[in-house]
Amino acid sequence: MDATLLTSQEFWVDPTPENAGEFAEIPELTGHVLFETSGSSGKPKWVALSKQALLVSAAAVNRYLEVTHDSRWGIALPLHHVGGFGVAARAYQANCSWSAFDGRWNPLVFQDWIERENVTHTSLVPTQVHDLVKADLAAPSSLTAIVVGGGHLDTLTGQAARDLGWPVLASYGMTETGSQIATQGLEVLGMPYRPAPIPLLPIWKVELSDDHRLRITGPALFSGYVSEGKFTPRESEWHTASDRVELDHEALTPLGRADTLVKILGELVDPEIIERQLVAYSKGELKAGTFAIVAIPDERTENSLVPVFEAGVNPAVIRRVLTVHKEQAPGFQRLQAARMIPELPRSELGKLRRATLAELCRNLEVID
Repeated sequence: MDATLLTSQEFWVDPTPENAGEFAEIPELTGHVLFETSGSSGKPKWVALSKQALLVSAAAVNRYLEVTHDSRWGIALPLHHVGGFGVAARAYQANCSWSAFDGRWNPLVFQDWIERENVTHTSLVPTQVHDLVKADLAAPSSLTAIVVGGGHLDTLTGQAARDLGWPVLASYGMTETGSQIATQGLEVLGMPYRPAPIPLLPIWKVELSDDHRLRITGPALFSGYVSEGKFTPRESEWHTASDRVELDHEALTPLGRADTLVKILGELVDPEIIERQLVAYSKGELKAGTFAIVAIPDERTENSLVPVFEAGVNPAVIRRVLTVHKEQAPGFQRLQAARMIPELPRSELGKLRRATLAELCRNLEVID
């Protein structure tokens, strides 16, 4: 995809399906854009979003973030993912200028690009924010808002980013909604950073399923899936996601994916919650994203939990944090011996590939 094309009127009025490849002849895909996704787990499939739905989403985000004709969107995420595509759609919908970040990700180059291009709004993933903080880079004054999506931006990193001037706003979304469902507003930028709750955008209505999974409906919802060459339309007005959330007064708090829960000694355990606990135990010494808790099948307990740390994490910090966890955790949340890996496997957008890590785990070196 090309940003110049995506910000032209010709693209948005053309009924030819975009990114459809061999599926282009499927009649239901007329006027749609396809995005390949596997979420955090599962086999890849294609999500079909109408161009109308994508523009509805873009307009909602622009209104919420006070984007005007004088604003300038910066595209720093891949256009073939809905996160990057959505930024281009917002630039077109707002009829404002834009700039695309070229080349491999580099926080210093990114800082220079923001300043040079006078970018006011952009979207990043948590890994990119972490890199800006680690490099101790101050934000250029042109920035009004950075929408952080694609994962959880922890409190310490978010606050450190704000202290450096980066106007980070936690958001929550999915490919099936064309972009964001919920985003923090500009009014919170003068407050301490909190990853949740995240206010819903006005175009969405939500509810909870019996198992606390998010159910959502709205005008920017996807039309259906394409898998193995076949289009399957969305079954109803509502879409039930794989994510568990809490809802409170038109705001949500993500709790993690239902399909990452594992059973240990008959108890359901969420590895992501344990990861956040370890960060809290470390009092800032252990950084989110530098380690993961992996569930490995176990004949006796159904599953066992193995902490895997990236090379470079201080072994003394690891031992101290794991000792605190052992003293406080119930038996079914006990962790096995820690492992070390040069780098955690991640997707193009920085999402942890848990299934890949689980496959690698058995052959990793144990930390003494």
